[in-house]
Amino acid sequence: MARGQRKTVEEKIAEKEELIQALRIRLKSEQNELDILYKEKREKELDELNQMLTASGIDLEQASDILQEYILNHTEEEQSA
Repeated sequence: MARGQRKTVEEKIAEKEELIQALRIRLKSEQNELDILYKEKREKELDELNQMLTASGIDLEQASDILQEYILNHTEEEQSA
C-alpha cells in the first residue's frame, strides 16, 4: 500500500506552531468571555446588595460601620478561640 509523502520536520514544526497560535487566540477569547461573566456577576451582586440596603433604609456609611464592627468582633472571636 502506497502512502502519501511524508512531512518534513520543518512542516511538522510549522503546523504545531500554527496550532499553538490558534489555541492561544482561543484561550484569550475564552478568558475575555470569563472576565465579562465575572463582571456581570459582580454587578448583579452589588445591585442586590444595594436593593437590600435601600429596602432596609441603611445608607452606605451605616452599612460600612456595621460591617467594620462585625469584622472586628469576628476577628476577636477567632483570636480568642
